[in-house]
Amino acid sequence: MRKIHPYLQIIGTFVGVVLVGTLLLVLPISSTNGRSLGFVDALFMSTSCVCVTGLSVVTVSEQISIFGKVVMALLMEVGGLSFITIAIFFFIVIRGKIGVSNRFLLREALNQSSVDGIAKLVIKIVIISVSIQLVGAAINMIPIMKMYNGDFWTSLGVSLFHSAASFNNAGFDTFGDSSMIPYADDLILNFTTIFMIVIGGIGFVVIDDVVMHRRWSKFNLHTKITLCTTALLIIIGTLLIKFTDWEKMTWLQALFTSVTSRTAGFTTYNMADLTYHTATYVVIIVLMIIGASPCSTGGGIKTSTFAILMLSIVYFGRGKKVRAFKRRISDSLIFKAFVLLAIVFLIIFVGCFLVSIFQPELNLNFSIEEILFEVVSAFSTTGLSMGVTPFLNPANRILLCLIMLLGRLGPLTVIGVVNKNWLTASSEDIQYVEENVIIG
Repeated sequence: MRKIHPYLQIIGTFVGVVLVGTLLLVLPISSTNGRSLGFVDALFMSTSCVCVTGLSVVTVSEQISIFGKVVMALLMEVGGLSFITIAIFFFIVIRGKIGVSNRFLLREALNQSSVDGIAKLVIKIVIISVSIQLVGAAINMIPIMKMYNGDFWTSLGVSLFHSAASFNNAGFDTFGDSSMIPYADDLILNFTTIFMIVIGGIGFVVIDDVVMHRRWSKFNLHTKITLCTTALLIIIGTLLIKFTDWEKMTWLQALFTSVTSRTAGFTTYNMADLTYHTATYVVIIVLMIIGASPCSTGGGIKTSTFAILMLSIVYFGRGKKVRAFKRRISDSLIFKAFVLLAIVFLIIFVGCFLVSIFQPELNLNFSIEEILFEVVSAFSTTGLSMGVTPFLNPANRILLCLIMLLGRLGPLTVIGVVNKNWLTASSEDIQYVEENVIIG
């Protein structure tokens, strides 16, 4: 039998879930006014949920019904954990046998180096994810009950929705157009959301390693790099955002913005004000591009990729081999990191170009900085917006859907489909003579 490329199967499952979500959200029952959202808007919302982005062309709290919000929450869960992971989990629960092909597919979906213990990892991922979200929802009930004057069932629904969106780094909320800005000083809601975003963004492999070993000396290299890079990005991001907007930004807002900029999408700060604070704008753009960590619910180039890029620059300048925590980083990983960075910049550039081509009149109302912000937010699956998305025409909304899919799947996964030797190690029968090319 001709085997289907695992990357193609991964892409196919995401596209399939997006289409199913579109069919559900396009139903009149999904909107509060009993009228269909329209196919393009339903497609956009479904894609944004599955890609855990958070960009929206409608006001969720006002235009999406309870049925629609349940559909959105389920799509966020499937998008964050991946359909393959959830499907295999239920297959394990009913005591089905996981074949070699399914294990290989899981290995690629979870970005693992081998299939050993892959089934146990899936069980841990689902159990830990659900447990964290339930705990987060229970804590959020305290401030949310106050918002809704003690209405238990409404508060429970809002808490569960917010918990799912936080852990999966989706960025959707039911608080209204202003997102979490009215609650910028609420310590419980802010810190619970921050915790959920960070846990969902560090990656399931890191969570498993920390839970299993519990000692820094026993953590693998990936876990150490991820934890250190995440902590540094949060701290440095907070300091830079605070000092570049000292007058308006509180320390809590700066911390929240530093965390949410790396693919979460919630905000306690009006992003429209970034047009007056260029330095803050640049910091947030960089944080969005970096994003979360591998095998997590977030997007971006990933923290480990950013760490390898920075280490490569430092050690190249010193004329030494790249290493971290007394371990050497392979040349293939360095090459992969720089290839990924180049592809990301190309996608963002082409995305901005096409948005302007598809809708020339958009340039009359919005600057290139605002359009760039929206494209970067879509690709990094962040969901932060400067108000451009609701004004996009159908062509640009479909374009952003494609960009979100690229960002969630990962550019290397998409271009990896053309690799015909995915079952075997790469080898070339013909060897070419090496010759120098002038660089720089």
